[in-house]
Amino acid sequence: MVFLRRCREYLTAYGLLAVLAVMILGWTILALLILAPLPRRWRRAGARHSMMAGFCLFSRFLVWSGAVRLDLTAIDALRGGPPVILAPNHPSSIDAIFFLARHPDLACILKPALLNNFFLGAGARLAGFIRSDPPLRMIKEAVAELKRGAPVLLFPEGTRTTRHPVNALTGSVAVIARHAGVPVQVALIETDSPYLGKGWPLLKAPRLPIRYRVRLGSRLPVSRDTDSCLQALSREYAAQLAQAPQRAWIGGR
Repeated sequence: MVFLRRCREYLTAYGLLAVLAVMILGWTILALLILAPLPRRWRRAGARHSMMAGFCLFSRFLVWSGAVRLDLTAIDALRGGPPVILAPNHPSSIDAIFFLARHPDLACILKPALLNNFFLGAGARLAGFIRSDPPLRMIKEAVAELKRGAPVLLFPEGTRTTRHPVNALTGSVAVIARHAGVPVQVALIETDSPYLGKGWPLLKAPRLPIRYRVRLGSRLPVSRDTDSCLQALSREYAAQLAQAPQRAWIGGR
């Protein structure tokens, strides 16, 4: 029975990843044909809205299959609101997908490796996502998105979490907030599985179902002092994630 259960978990988990890969590839081909010739503003809007629809469908697949118990409703409160820098912790490599599934105009800051990736890069560029390097260009483009009214998604850890509650934070979030004059909205991701976290073996199947929840923390006001902003953000993560389920495995591998 244990063997059969593990086989089922493996097929479910990696079957869903295969579905995601096919969805991304199919969407990218269609988007390049339909959206690429459009003016930048329309191209960006079309890419982001259709990306939201696709990732929303995928998140429903996760729930329907019984693989994930998913609670993302807190993100909906950001729709139609003022521009903010959305700053979540980062336990898994697919965290961004769940935020994109709930907001139709989210500007993501991504590592150059992702924007240059053959599989993911074309779609990210169509959506007008922001390259994290060089820093001055990143700040300029992020401020422009915020001035336009779009929230910016930035993981302040810069990589997936390897210690509880979070890794050391980069200064980018505070610098962008200061230049744009917008608050930082803390988002808390809670999950009980290390699946697709830092160091997770590619072919290792997770235990299912996985519980994954996003909730909103404090909205930190605009600060002219970068250090003060980062300290307030660190305190918020520490307080809000003290009892998060990932404390059982982050930092213990």
